[in-house]
Amino acid sequence: MDPSSILDYLDSSLVDPEVEPETAIEELSPRDASWLERVHAEFEAGFRLMQDRGPCVTVFGSARIRPASPLYELGRDVGRELAKAGFTVVTGGGPGLMEAANRGALEAGGTSIGLGITLSDLEPPNRYTTAAVTFRYFFVRKVMLVKYATAFVLLPGGLGTLDEMFETLNLIQTKKMAPFPVILVGSRHWSGLVEWVRRSLYETKLVSPSAMEMFLMLDDPGEVAREVTRWRATHDPASLESPAVQAAPRRISA
Repeated sequence: MDPSSILDYLDSSLVDPEVEPETAIEELSPRDASWLERVHAEFEAGFRLMQDRGPCVTVFGSARIRPASPLYELGRDVGRELAKAGFTVVTGGGPGLMEAANRGALEAGGTSIGLGITLSDLEPPNRYTTAAVTFRYFFVRKVMLVKYATAFVLLPGGLGTLDEMFETLNLIQTKKMAPFPVILVGSRHWSGLVEWVRRSLYETKLVSPSAMEMFLMLDDPGEVAREVTRWRATHDPASLESPAVQAAPRRISA
């Protein structure tokens, strides 16, 4: 019996086929019902904001980078090049590299969207957006950042950016999302992590064989925009809803 069949057998042994699993709650508590209404309202606000925005590229990155720094200018250039290529630039709406990407898109005459989050020490959205909304719940914001994107660009960042990177890759690997381009910008920042993924996860078979083909690492903002443009020229996003869609190899060389 192969390993997959063994796991399937073990999973099935945990379920009694004679017992119908309980899948519904008969009645929500007033507190849960109120919470559900707030979540619904946030989703609706996000859907309304993002409706008919055209091809979107979500840009992730650190909120801690100051204006005029080299990384800020990198983010600004990325936003500018994406907007010049005809893409709507979507960020988390905060300061730092999110602001930089929004600013570059706005300065290029493009559409610049901020999907902010209410935090005690952060007051989004930044002032370089053409449209914005601020969420209370992280998971609603995450859905909005992913749902409308046809590519993901990751500028240097910390825990939040890493969370967004690995969650995006996991959604692609598990085929919960189409294999859109995932581009890490700034090899000086990302190369150590990529090498760790290769040695500690890929070579030890802790991730699928295709793991190193799910993302690219680039340094040139113009090449980032060209890569997304090339991908869209050879893929029809409307046909990528099928979970059977496979990504074209984008292997990072050793």
